Amino acid sequence: MKDLPNLTNLIARTDIAAAFRWTAKLNMHEAVANHFSLAVSDDGARFLINPAGRHFSRITASSLIEIDANDPATMDRPDAPDPTAWGLHGSLHRACPHARCAMHVHSIHATVLASLADSHLPAIDQTTAMFHNRVAVDDHYGGMAFEDEAARCVQLLSDPKITTLIMGNHGVLVIGATVAETFNRLYYFERAAETYIRALQTGRPLRYLPEDIAEKTAREWETYPGFADDHLREIKAILDAEAPDYAS
Repeated sequence: MKDLPNLTNLIARTDIAAAFRWTAKLNMHEAVANHFSLAVSDDGARFLINPAGRHFSRITASSLIEIDANDPATMDRPDAPDPTAWGLHGSLHRACPHARCAMHVHSIHATVLASLADSHLPAIDQTTAMFHNRVAVDDHYGGMAFEDEAARCVQLLSDPKITTLIMGNHGVLVIGATVAETFNRLYYFERAAETYIRALQTGRPLRYLPEDIAEKTAREWETYPGFADDHLREIKAILDAEAPDYAS
């Protein structure tokens, strides 16, 4: 990693910059919209977030801005974040200190799921079972995620067991304790949503996992040793070879 002596939280910055770049590579971004954040203080209030108007494929460790969820003057800063980023992620880091990292996207399959009359994700295979009993669905879309709408959505993540919020008619918000955990969850949620949607498209009856097997599988995912860390490590290794500027 390039030496950036004037920056704090260098490892954290590099990890989340890698997640931005890989999200763009997977076409899960949406132009210059959507945001990832990562808490860097013990109370979770200070966090890193992408700057306003920057494409995910151009995010670097040094371009991330550090802001305080409890600072009402944040939007007066010359480098103020996007208003919806401040609304959603500021609300989250104020209300849910357990949500150290948060990733919000409008990826295709997650958003298709969020647009269905019933946006719940049933456990029909090993990947969809990862999210069993760990997803909240917001059925009350009230417009773009400015502060009032965002604060309402965030309340659905107050239970630490809930790691994923399907934002009805909007997209998905995934939280976790680390960048590796959160990005791994984001990646697999998109895969799970695609599997379910493609299964629905067959028009054939679905085989649902029994409650006990679905919950057992979800717990096994949660304790699978090193899986998320290995995933992020490999992403960074590929970027180190192909696009090393992400760490600058």
